[in-house]
Amino acid sequence: MNAPNVHPSTSGQTPYPVGLLLAGRRVLVVGGGQVAQRRLPALIAAGADVQLVSPETTPAVQAMADAGEITWHRRGYAAGDLDGAWYALVASSDPAVNEAVSAAAEQARIFCSRSDDAAAATAWTPASGHDDAGTTVAVLTGDPRHSAALRNAIVEGLRDGSLSARQYRTRAAGVALVGGGPGDPDLITVRGRRLLADADVVVADRLAPRELLAELPPHVEVIDASKIPYGRQMAQQAINEALLEHAKAGKFVVRLKGGDPYVFGRGGEELLACAEAGIPVTVVPGISSSISVPAAVGIPVTHRGLTQEFTVISGHVAPEDPRSLVNWEAAAQLGGTLVLLMAVERIGAIAARLVAAGRAGDTPVAVVQEGTTAGQRRIDATLATVADTVAAEGVRPPAVIVIGEVVHVLDHS
Repeated sequence: MNAPNVHPSTSGQTPYPVGLLLAGRRVLVVGGGQVAQRRLPALIAAGADVQLVSPETTPAVQAMADAGEITWHRRGYAAGDLDGAWYALVASSDPAVNEAVSAAAEQARIFCSRSDDAAAATAWTPASGHDDAGTTVAVLTGDPRHSAALRNAIVEGLRDGSLSARQYRTRAAGVALVGGGPGDPDLITVRGRRLLADADVVVADRLAPRELLAELPPHVEVIDASKIPYGRQMAQQAINEALLEHAKAGKFVVRLKGGDPYVFGRGGEELLACAEAGIPVTVVPGISSSISVPAAVGIPVTHRGLTQEFTVISGHVAPEDPRSLVNWEAAAQLGGTLVLLMAVERIGAIAARLVAAGRAGDTPVAVVQEGTTAGQRRIDATLATVADTVAAEGVRPPAVIVIGEVVHVLDHS
């Protein structure tokens, strides 16, 4: 890309930006020093047939030759070296050699980049970089350091998702199950944010980062798949049908979920529904609230000398419920940390079962409501008091409950 209204000072000319497809095409590089060392990896990545002419090289350049990535001619430049070349890069320490190669390239109508004299070159090497999706960013401003700074800012924005744009040519219909993390929009993964920018339809949970929805273009359809405890909710079957309906219509659908799709998120059910319908699915893991929310309030779920294990348990079914699949007696005997999700409404019954099964009533407990968001708050208790404390404090879901000595790690620091 060219910076708008910026004319490089080296020659007063405005360059015409173009991307060279060099795969299998001969490229001559003269000089094996630091400049060549920086430029060669991009030529190699482009698949160019790189012919390096230089009496000596840096160790890194020699390693490229030893690996067969380039062909090194251990001598000075000679007439005929440009034969068959599509592009030349001159980077020797001898101005006379550089001038000779540049003049020969001009005569042969071969574009030539010079590291020592940009004004005498017919091609300039931009400050370039790549994001994780393979996008190439190339910047020309006339000031190499300014070009590099712009390049870095753009690539960083593309990589962290703060700078994104919808894809058109490569985008395909299908479904992406994206874990949005615990609630803070900055905690979604880079890949998740990038796929969100490409969506035609977003089916979003109540616990998914809400701020990200405000960034979506107006044409994106947002379907509310909230599951509010004891309140309004979209049945899982209806969610599955929505995913399939829109994907079959040729749209790219992002299922934006809180936490991780597979940690009590029913992502497996949605994956199976799509697989049975022949719909391609991309799964993007998310940061689970089971570890990120405790971390946000200073609680490590494991800590040397205190615990070598942590167990994540769903509390959406009470211990006495016949549908429960949790061995609460075994959980009580574990010496490590217990992390309970979806357990606010049943914490009294769960705590009582754990104490009855042998876990000490004075075991520390922390309840973290709306972790990593502006509404985050932490309430401390013990297994014996947590039920009354939660009721007295008016704790509501979503909340993560941590049981174990790690709750007070900071108290002993």
